[in-house]
Amino acid sequence: MRLFGIIGYPLGHSFSQKLFTEKFEREKLPDHAYRKFELPEIEKLPVLIENEPGLCGFNVTIPWKVKVMDFLDEVDPVAAEIGAVNTVRVTRQNGRPWLKGFNTDAPAFRESLLRNLTSLPETALVLGTGGASKSVIHTLIDLNIIAIPVSRQPVRGGYTYDDLPDYLVSEAGIIINTTPLGMAPATEAMPPIDYSCLREGQLLFDLIYNPPVTSFLAMGEQQGCHIVNGEEMFLIQAQLAWDIWNDEG
Repeated sequence: MRLFGIIGYPLGHSFSQKLFTEKFEREKLPDHAYRKFELPEIEKLPVLIENEPGLCGFNVTIPWKVKVMDFLDEVDPVAAEIGAVNTVRVTRQNGRPWLKGFNTDAPAFRESLLRNLTSLPETALVLGTGGASKSVIHTLIDLNIIAIPVSRQPVRGGYTYDDLPDYLVSEAGIIINTTPLGMAPATEAMPPIDYSCLREGQLLFDLIYNPPVTSFLAMGEQQGCHIVNGEEMFLIQAQLAWDIWNDEG
């Protein structure tokens, strides 16, 4: 049995198991399975690896995209540069597991973003400073877009929600939510920005895909913004992960 899965905590929002299970059924792969592994503590990862000898790879989601790197044997150079891992390939070398980390969030975000832009803006607000935000900021910089991080706590080169100027909310060509605020089941939550400053033509991008329209996106839609959820990015990321898990190199 070739086993795959996802680690994070909690995992009630994740559609990964459903997506890969349907893929295995569709492609007639009865010896493949995908499971959710809720890890309230990342320190439990080595025990999981030991207890699941058939595990060939796993996705990593909130809140372990950064801390998982401490438990890997090898990290892809791009993932190391970003500072976050969301895909891990498990192989066996000399009888022991060998874990190599990759980042598929960045290329998946890039592809989805470019599909939804007619031109590149000068600036983007990035809400949140977790592992997903690192991938987003890396991509924006690569596209020569000025990325301005916004967080609950003071952040270098950015703002807290309390001191974020209204004009930046209005001027930003893109506003990206990388936080879990608004994710099921707490769908009423949303990042605390001044939504009255949003303007028609801005792009609001939410990495969340469950629910399809978060409160963040709904507020943007009311202001005439173009809205994009994380479903397309999720599907691209899943295919990239599958390619990594099946790469013999």
